[in-house]
Amino acid sequence: MIDPVFFSVLLFGAAAMYSAVGHGGASAYLALMALAGFAPEQMRPLALALNLFVSAIAFIQFRRTGAFDFKLFLMFGLAAIPMAYLGGSIDLGSTWHRRALGLVLLASAAALAFRPKLASYSVSPPSLAKALPTGGVLGLIAGLTGTGGGIFLSPLLVLMRWAEARTVAGVSAAFIFCNSAAGLIGQGARLSALPPATPFYILAVVIGGFAGSWLSATRLPKVAILRLLSLVLVIAGIKLLGL
Repeated sequence: MIDPVFFSVLLFGAAAMYSAVGHGGASAYLALMALAGFAPEQMRPLALALNLFVSAIAFIQFRRTGAFDFKLFLMFGLAAIPMAYLGGSIDLGSTWHRRALGLVLLASAAALAFRPKLASYSVSPPSLAKALPTGGVLGLIAGLTGTGGGIFLSPLLVLMRWAEARTVAGVSAAFIFCNSAAGLIGQGARLSALPPATPFYILAVVIGGFAGSWLSATRLPKVAILRLLSLVLVIAGIKLLGL
């Protein structure tokens, strides 16, 4: 097993980079755990726990700036939260979990690399008939794999012009937080599989989350960061799929 101190440093870096571009970081935490050889039963609850803290930091900050639409969040969250709980309670088994996680990491890499220009555009909020099933699918994926679903929701909101650019990050942060909490509760007894160093890992991502928020206000080369994160996700995804 990888040295906990070194792994904490890696988590700090991942949290800082992800929070700098408006995400919680679960896919990066899962990628690092996969590359470090963590046991499958440890990966999902640990990723959800870490994501919970970083997304909470992001939500508080975005909420303070008014970048949050409660009605829009509710349209997706109503179905996502119970489905995240359901996904968290399902045990896919080691082989299928690795395959599902590998596919999600590759999809996350694509979603992260795809960053629509956040220019002004006309907004047409989705109907409940579109938002509910979309949220449900993302919530189920979040619970099954240990991600928050926000990395898919963010580009979708922009691409479909369902939300103003300034509200996307706030809605996604709340979405990630609630899905992570529901998925974690769904894990139940599997929480006992969390590694002993979990408190240190949580501290590392919390500090990283605040650092990333500060860096996002500077002239940070975000394109380079996105490419680096995408590369890590691709490598981990390929490893999990055994390609």
